[in-house]
Amino acid sequence: MARKAAIIGGGVIGGGWAARFLLNGWDVAVFDPDPQAERKIGEVLANARAALPALSDVPMPAEGKLSFAGTITEAVEGAEYIQESVSERLELKHRVFAQIQQSAPETLIGSSTSGFKPSELQEHAANPGTIFVAHPFNPVYLLPLAEVVPSPKNAARDIERAKEILREIGMFPLHVRKEIDAHIADRFLEAVWREALWLVKDGVATTEEIDEAIRMGFGLRWGQMGLFETYRVAGGEAGMKHFMAQFGPCLQWPWTKLTDVPEFNDELVDLIAGQSDAQSGHHSIRELERIRDSNLIGFLRALKDRNWGAGKVLRDHDARRAVAFHDAAPTGAPLVMAQMQVLPGWIDYNGHMTESRYLFAASETSDAFLRLIGAGMDYVAAGHSYYTAETHIMHLGECKLGDRLTGTLQVLGADEKRLHVFIRIQRGDEVVASLEQMLLHVDMKANKTCAAAPGVLAKLEPITQAHKTLPRPEAAGRFVGQRRA
Repeated sequence: MARKAAIIGGGVIGGGWAARFLLNGWDVAVFDPDPQAERKIGEVLANARAALPALSDVPMPAEGKLSFAGTITEAVEGAEYIQESVSERLELKHRVFAQIQQSAPETLIGSSTSGFKPSELQEHAANPGTIFVAHPFNPVYLLPLAEVVPSPKNAARDIERAKEILREIGMFPLHVRKEIDAHIADRFLEAVWREALWLVKDGVATTEEIDEAIRMGFGLRWGQMGLFETYRVAGGEAGMKHFMAQFGPCLQWPWTKLTDVPEFNDELVDLIAGQSDAQSGHHSIRELERIRDSNLIGFLRALKDRNWGAGKVLRDHDARRAVAFHDAAPTGAPLVMAQMQVLPGWIDYNGHMTESRYLFAASETSDAFLRLIGAGMDYVAAGHSYYTAETHIMHLGECKLGDRLTGTLQVLGADEKRLHVFIRIQRGDEVVASLEQMLLHVDMKANKTCAAAPGVLAKLEPITQAHKTLPRPEAAGRFVGQRRA
């Protein structure tokens, strides 16, 4: 039976939470009195379905069931976790918490608040110890950070359980150990935002010029190395001490206006809004969301390839889900082993997926199968591996940017030293390419074939036997892996 999460408030953030839970296999009940809530969440979910699976190299779980509740009581009934994402009005949040705890007094309640401290949220609550801050960043379905902020009234075991739930849906819970207004990340954003407003108000820069300064420069550094690690590198071989000595005196210079706030009036609003319209008004908000998501996928995939920063969170999430997937994997077939999406770097000048990426898709599929039978990276580190000796590829369709692909694998034959597989790369039910491979088991130190480990063969054998009952693929060759007579 699927686990259930309740989302109270179905705006941009609430919709992102709903998508994050749903696509990780949880059932989700949403309460929002807005008559447009179902449409808005549907649009967020459509973006998430197109984006989140592209970050995963393990098949996504079956999507959970989405429902819209008529009351808070109905939404939270049977929920293991509740996320509150209503407007930033403290009295409204207090009313919501009171209604929730009438029906679910012991259930964990994370608040998406960007500014309020947990002790403020807990005021007048029937059970303050279940309420804490779980502050995400938009789009919630792609960005992993969730600032988890408890108060002294929260039991450590409850906060650890909340953090574990967040990890299970692929997020990075950053435990903020001390209550503070706006937590950690938004305090940086507020500082940058104030300075940007002054620069526009004083006519120093336009909204577009400020955005260019960020995305063409330090924003790229921050996205993969943060603030302090970036400055550590900037200090050269002498490191952070040298950087601090060199740039510390600048803190006394009147460079910024961070301690001052520009007067917030109609003139400033019109100035900012007008420049923003000129900068980006030719795109709809939905278009900008899709552009943002596509770019984020590319950044995150690059970090994932390097097991760095947010990419490490993605790898860890894959590893966690791979265990559950492999433990539950049936021996029947063809086995679904990989899910992918055609990314911008995968296509050629014709707009089609390149041949090398079909091979990459097959490699992702076969690698997942090797992990399934116990021949993953630990096995390789111990000195043994399966080497691909022969590959035959047949192109049956054309893949384009954004296409969702599935890699399935059928074992055609296996013995102690050889593994003969047939891989289908599918777009929905359509097979766009098939690849037949012969793999040899190798002692890497001796650089020659040898029998696979008994544990690997024990996992491979029942799959091989089950696949003998399957029809032989029409595209399978007659001589793969055989020498000429």
